[in-house]
Amino acid sequence: MPKYFDIHSHLNSSHYQNDLEEVTGRLRETETYTIVVGTDLESSTRAVELADKYQEIYASVGIHPVDDSDKNSDISLFSELVKHPKVVAIGECGMDFFHADKQADLERQKKLFLEQIDFAISHDKPLMLHVRDAYEEVLAILGPLKKIHGPKLLGNVHFFASGIDVARRFFDIGFTISFTGVVTFTHDYDEVIKSAPLDKIMSETDSPYVTPVPNRGKRNEPSYVAGVVKKIAEIRGEDEETVRTALVNNALSMIG
Repeated sequence: MPKYFDIHSHLNSSHYQNDLEEVTGRLRETETYTIVVGTDLESSTRAVELADKYQEIYASVGIHPVDDSDKNSDISLFSELVKHPKVVAIGECGMDFFHADKQADLERQKKLFLEQIDFAISHDKPLMLHVRDAYEEVLAILGPLKKIHGPKLLGNVHFFASGIDVARRFFDIGFTISFTGVVTFTHDYDEVIKSAPLDKIMSETDSPYVTPVPNRGKRNEPSYVAGVVKKIAEIRGEDEETVRTALVNNALSMIG
């Protein structure tokens, strides 16, 4: 049973190529588990390799909506990867109109997202969602599909960055949301954190990005997720141990 669970990291990135053993050692020392998330076939393959090697690591495999739209986006190429017992989600997938023009890229992103939703449902996996400037578009897709697929369509909205009304719409269709180290140095999401049911939120780092206080300014890593958990408890005005336990249980429920 882990003490902390970072449900979204990128230990498969080049940022860790020189000291991965030290970083994974800190996972063991802090009793932190993490889901390493793929954004394309190459990084997803690497995520599965890490999950296979380290007890503390699980993998999510999928295609990011805009990271590199020129790369192969055939989700069927992931059919072998998804069979690995430590692959626990599909993604990060979703929609992003911060980094792409909505008018020009909407149909491509929508098609890619729908393909990954079908893939996730067919393999009985939750979605690891990337949503940026596209909450309405994503909810417009997920809402009707939820009525068709019911409990088979589940997932988490990683790096949630909207308000409580949008959060509640995700909760209503059975999705969770997760918060990064951003919450340790801005108050933008305090209302969401205070208002959300404790069983609907999770902690993440999105390593190597958005390092939480007190390590801000350094490269981020999953063992720093404790700072996110501490801040969530503080914002909610709840006992840190109660929140820590709940967030771990939420993550364990997601990965089955």
